[in-house]
Amino acid sequence: MVNENFSMYEVTPNTLALISNKIDGRYVTQLLEDREYYYIKKSPSKVMDLACKFFGSSLKGRQDGVKDMCNFSNKVPICIDPSSGMYFFPTSSPQNANCSWVAHSHIDQIKKLRSQSTQITFKNGQSIVLAISHGSLLNQIQRTAQYRYLLDKRIKYLMQTNNADMVAESN
Repeated sequence: MVNENFSMYEVTPNTLALISNKIDGRYVTQLLEDREYYYIKKSPSKVMDLACKFFGSSLKGRQDGVKDMCNFSNKVPICIDPSSGMYFFPTSSPQNANCSWVAHSHIDQIKKLRSQSTQITFKNGQSIVLAISHGSLLNQIQRTAQYRYLLDKRIKYLMQTNNADMVAESN
């Protein structure tokens, strides 16, 4: 199914990956879901930006926050929404049209295929092959785990203090 309008589809906790595909000379996104997939006539990074905006930020805003928190400088993982566990990482620079985004929490196994190809098997048994080296993918998974840990630690700290309500109300 090809959707031209993003409002017809939202990135959800069931989204496994946003895969860059070239169709008729144009890059589109194949959104891989738990049980189905969709094509959207926007790049994966544009779809990610729209998903971030749905939750009140932007892709750039999320990336800037992660860069400050983790001292990452490129291929920054992001959290669309921490309450629903939607953490994604890019397979290359998000400025590249061939950049795909993978949901960290759905990965079960990865397998090196060729020097620049890796197979990802998701927890539901689905597999995809992406043009990313095994080492680079391992690095992206580790960086996303580090970011998740740090963000979760901050959120838990705020929730443990009795000032959490006052912090939100003081603005």
